[in-house]
Order: sequence, then structure tokens, then C-alpha cells
Amino acid sequence: MWARLRDDRGSAPAEFVMVSALLTIMTLSVLQLGLALHVRNTVLDAAAEGARFAALADNTPGDGVARARDLIETALGPGYATDVTASSGTYLEHPAVIVTVRAPLPLLGLIGLENGLEVSGHAAKESVD
Repeated sequence: MWARLRDDRGSAPAEFVMVSALLTIMTLSVLQLGLALHVRNTVLDAAAEGARFAALADNTPGDGVARARDLIETALGPGYATDVTASSGTYLEHPAVIVTVRAPLPLLGLIGLENGLEVSGHAAKESVD
């Protein structure tokens, strides 16, 4: 009976299935993390560019919102540019324009938490004096 318990014949297919399933899950998790970071970096860059555009002397915060929304729609699609706002305030004790973007955080492919990601871009206001 002990000889039959120590016999390894037939264990290779079972090990292959278990290891390949684990590697597949790990690979898909890394790809999903990369996608989430790509979305975050793209939205953050669009918010910063929108803030810089709105901070120019001849532009308004609405122009920055339009610029950020256009960049996000071009890069990711219109579903990620639904909640873009701009406000005036201070950043590091200087007058600034702040563009805030709330977008979905992708958890499974591009499907994820609505407004799960919030980023802000800041830019010092330009004045013509």
C-alpha cells in the first residue's frame, strides 16, 4: 500500500494545470495593473495640461475644462471625461487654477468603479500687468 502512495505517475498533468492557472492569473493581474496605471497617468496629464491652458492670461477655467476633456476623450474615450471641473484657488501660496478630473478606475478590463479615480492638475495663474 505504501508503494502505491509514493507513486508519482500521473501527477505531471495536475501540476501543469495548477501552475499554468496560477501563472495566467498573475499575468492578467499585472496587465490589469498596467492598464489602471495607464488610465491614471493619462487622466493626470490631461488635468495638468488643462490647468496650464486655463492659467494662460487670455483663457478662462472653462477653456481648461474643455482642453482636459478633449485630451481624455481622444486618449481613453468619452466615458472617462464626464466629470471635469476647474476652480481658482491657491497652490503653494500662489494664485492657481486647479483642474479636477473624476474618472472610472478600471478593475476588470475597462470596467470598474465609477468615479473611483480622482486627480488634480495645478498651474500658476498668468497675469498681464
